[in-house]
Amino acid sequence: MTSTLSSAPVSPTPDRPVPRRRFAARHLGVAALLGGTAALYLWGLSASGWANAFYAAAAQAGAQDWTAWFFGSSDAANAITVDKTPAALWVTGLSVRLFGLSSWSILVPQALMGVATVGLLYATVRRTAGTAAGLLAGAAMALTPVAVLMFRFNNPDALLTLLLVGAAYAVLRGVAAGRTGWLVLAATLIGFGFLTKMLQAFLVVPVFAAVWLLAAPTGLHRRLRDLVLACVALLVGAGWWVLAVELWPVGSRPYIGGSQANSVLELVFGYNGFGRITGDEIGSVGGGFGGGWGRTGLTRLFDGALGGEIAWLLPAALVLLGVLLWRCRRADRADRSDPLRAATILWGGWLLLTGLVFSLMAGIFHGYYLVVLAPAIAALVGMGATVLWRARAALPARIALTATFALTVVWAFALLTRTVQWNAWLGWTVLAAGAALTLPLLGVHRAPRVVAAGIATAVTATVLAGPAAYALDTAATPHTGAVPVAGPQTESRRGGVVLIGPGPGGSPQGRPPGAPRSGGGFMRGGGLLDSPTPSAEVTALLQQDADAFTWAAAAVGSNNAAGYQLAAGAPVMAVGGFNGTDPAPTLEQFQQLVAQGKVHWFVGGRGPGSTESGGSDAARQIADWVAATFPPTTVGSTVLYDLSGAS
Repeated sequence: MTSTLSSAPVSPTPDRPVPRRRFAARHLGVAALLGGTAALYLWGLSASGWANAFYAAAAQAGAQDWTAWFFGSSDAANAITVDKTPAALWVTGLSVRLFGLSSWSILVPQALMGVATVGLLYATVRRTAGTAAGLLAGAAMALTPVAVLMFRFNNPDALLTLLLVGAAYAVLRGVAAGRTGWLVLAATLIGFGFLTKMLQAFLVVPVFAAVWLLAAPTGLHRRLRDLVLACVALLVGAGWWVLAVELWPVGSRPYIGGSQANSVLELVFGYNGFGRITGDEIGSVGGGFGGGWGRTGLTRLFDGALGGEIAWLLPAALVLLGVLLWRCRRADRADRSDPLRAATILWGGWLLLTGLVFSLMAGIFHGYYLVVLAPAIAALVGMGATVLWRARAALPARIALTATFALTVVWAFALLTRTVQWNAWLGWTVLAAGAALTLPLLGVHRAPRVVAAGIATAVTATVLAGPAAYALDTAATPHTGAVPVAGPQTESRRGGVVLIGPGPGGSPQGRPPGAPRSGGGFMRGGGLLDSPTPSAEVTALLQQDADAFTWAAAAVGSNNAAGYQLAAGAPVMAVGGFNGTDPAPTLEQFQQLVAQGKVHWFVGGRGPGSTESGGSDAARQIADWVAATFPPTTVGSTVLYDLSGAS
């Protein structure tokens, strides 16, 4: 097996002449891959409405005001920002500014990012292992359920994944050519990944640096110099916005949401940084089913709903990583820049390091974070399966290929049995198909080329049947709220957070049958993860004389405020930020704004009932003061307070 795998051929590179027939077939395959991905990601996209209203409202604000766009403000009057860096909002804000506010203008950019990610992954893997490997990796990526979820949703993870795959492409191009510019480009893309989702983008940095040190075809001094230049590019790409915010006069910019001291550095290193690892997140509230944010440990990604979102091909990827490392184990100084070796280290390191962090982090964790693992899993499967297939004349290669296939089929059956209320026949069908294909795959070396191609097609279809079914269910189901979950939702498979207490205005928790699927809810008495859909009467009141006020209304919590802002089309202040635990504004500041006649309405609701994490209780103080000072106006289930009489 060693010699066979070591000499496994790689398909022609773009620099070699390719027969016209193979050229046409390759382009047809790419067109089918990208066209199918676009159809899957764009199909019925508007059914999810605003999807994550928290980010949709910020895109609306950015389309109305350039300052809000630059800082990522939740409202056009710039009271407070979202609790992330704003790069993803720059994209959707421009889209809304160009095409108007709608589901399509907010969600189509995400879908296009998904198509671009699949295309870039195909191009990256193809350069390393050939067209077949690239197509398989692209298909596996496109059909990963959590990828379908995120590329049809307006969270920052879509842009982050695209930027990281682009950076991987640039690193491998740089390794192949020995050109510093590609490494600098990769560092710049990761820097913008930081501006998308902060420190999560840096998880791949040690891996990419190791790939350059181990595989770049230049001297050690040159490699070290190149890494220094890349660090400078990374610092500039990630730090220019942070520096601008820190130097900007505090009084002329919005409050930095997610921080307790109006500091973006606190947000980077605290709430959205090391606090996610340790669980020490000041201002955080709530947790997942069973308490906290779920069980940590090395099996976390295989457990519960997470397995169905990301882990269909994870066992195969780990096995094939071992196969690829075995194939590359004899690389020495003469072939240190072997493209397959470099790609194996890159994708394997990406998967292991990022997966380990997600498995062990004790802070806020949601399943949709795992979309950044999908490219690494897909690439390893595409490369590893192709290497084994090309070496199928050797018995060890066929055994490894067949064993990996059998493992994947059995694991798919295990995942499908977690949703026994949903298409129970599918698991048994996959298992039966796997059993029927095991012996033909083991003896595929004796089959004629046409028969072997048929076996390969059937094996691929069997392996992808489970994730494809989950992907189609995800695409066919509307998703809203802050914590969406991929795949079918049954009583035995649930995602999201504990729903406790009534929503804003006393509305009941939960959702009616047939409503958009949401992982959100109301925690401890306040609207946290879902946004309300105000009635026409409430919307009309908010729009009344809205131009005479800086904020048409104020409401505790960003998601709560977002629903009213999207409906009214006028700024609504998110008191306390996302969790309702930021000291923005304080009671004294809010009282001054009311006295100046800048806020028209206040939507009833006190927000989180606990600030045990160290967050501010200013939002509750404001809500209590409003309730004690102004008479309520009840419209349906919504309680409003008219603050205009205080000016």
